[in-house]
Amino acid sequence: MPTIADDAAQRAAALREQAVDVLARTLWGEARGEPVRGIEAVAAVVVNRVRAARAPGGPRWWGIDIVSVCRAPFQFSCWNKNDPNRAKLLAVTEADPVFAICRRIAARAVSGALPDPTSGATHYHARSILPRWAEGKPACAEIGRHLFYRDIG
Repeated sequence: MPTIADDAAQRAAALREQAVDVLARTLWGEARGEPVRGIEAVAAVVVNRVRAARAPGGPRWWGIDIVSVCRAPFQFSCWNKNDPNRAKLLAVTEADPVFAICRRIAARAVSGALPDPTSGATHYHARSILPRWAEGKPACAEIGRHLFYRDIG
C-alpha cells in the first residue's frame, strides 16, 4: 500500500520530469543551432532567472520555477503562440539527436549539476539583433551566436 511519502516522491518525480521536458523543449526551440556550450548557456539563463525570482524581492513576474520561467509570456519566443518554432518544439522527440542533447543538458540543469558559463546572466539575444533592453549594456559573456547579460533592470 502506497504511503504519503511514496505519493510525495511520485509527485516530486513528475514535477522534475515536467521541468526537464519543458526546459529541454525551450533549449531546442531557442538554441538548437548552437554548440553544446551555447545550449548550456541558455539553460543557465533559465536557472539564473529562477534563482533571481526566488531571492527576497526578486522579479517574480518571470516565474519561480523552471516551467513558469520558460513559459512566461514573451520571454522565450519559441513558446509564443504565433512563433513557428512552437509547433515544432511541441512535436519533437528524443529521436531528434539535438533534442536528446537538450534533454541531457536540461536534466543536469534541473538537478543543479550544470555549471554556469554565463557568469550569472539572466538575459541573452542573438548577435544579429540588438534589443532595446541591451542598448548600452555590456555583455557578460559571448557564447556561440548569443550575447549574455546580467543586471538588466
